[in-house]
Amino acid sequence: MLQPQRTGNPEQLSTGNRTTRGQTDNGFVIQSDPDRPDNGIGKLRRKLVRLLVVEDEAKAADFLLRGLGEHGYAVDVARDGREGLAFAQAGDHSLVLLDVMLPGLDGFQLVAALRRQGKRTPVLMLTAREQVDDRVRGLRAGADDYLVKPFAFSELLARIEALLRRAAGQAVAQTVLDVANLSLDLEQRRASRDGHRIELSAKEFKLLKLLMRRRGHVLSRAVLAEQVWGMSFDSDSNVVEVSVRRLRAKIDDPFSPKLLHNVRGMGYVLEDRSP
Repeated sequence: MLQPQRTGNPEQLSTGNRTTRGQTDNGFVIQSDPDRPDNGIGKLRRKLVRLLVVEDEAKAADFLLRGLGEHGYAVDVARDGREGLAFAQAGDHSLVLLDVMLPGLDGFQLVAALRRQGKRTPVLMLTAREQVDDRVRGLRAGADDYLVKPFAFSELLARIEALLRRAAGQAVAQTVLDVANLSLDLEQRRASRDGHRIELSAKEFKLLKLLMRRRGHVLSRAVLAEQVWGMSFDSDSNVVEVSVRRLRAKIDDPFSPKLLHNVRGMGYVLEDRSP
């Protein structure tokens, strides 16, 4: 099983109340902003935010791990592209910091794969490649921002905060969920696929909304039972299986591609697996 490197109470980069300035071989500059006082409230709030760093260079990954941890973020680190994609698919991260030049799967391929699967997690690409064509390629692949090394750590923090604010605003404003050609209008309480209206019961609507909000995430029967029916999961009950089967018959069986998948021994996931 993949185990990302994590920090919750990281080793401090600071001496006293100031972060020491240092530059890695990869161009990262670790420097606190002395004009941004932090009374601890900001750090406490950011503890609730988990970031994923995908970086194969050990020194750069360690600087990001420690620096972001010092500023109150919880951080997972993946060391290559395929590992990063697996973590991004399975985890519940608020933002991905993604290097471009990665073994196994480069950053362009990784972000494109996430977007094809319906994952809307903000992605900030970090790279020493400063050509305009590279930046354009990354943004067109689905990245939300692009930061060229070397950079000041204070700029990285500002960009992270801006992306998180933008994502929070979009989440509040989002009233229509889409996965491939499946659409769910939360205000009108209406589901459709390929333009065809789909009639759902109240529980089916709630179940589909949960699966679409957590698209790409495997949800166990226990989670579905608790969040849709408000009850503890009973292994002798088949209410979840029956409801998923009925929902699949409405949203999946008459259409393509198939979106609602069983994950043996784990639960169910809604995602587009088409190439």
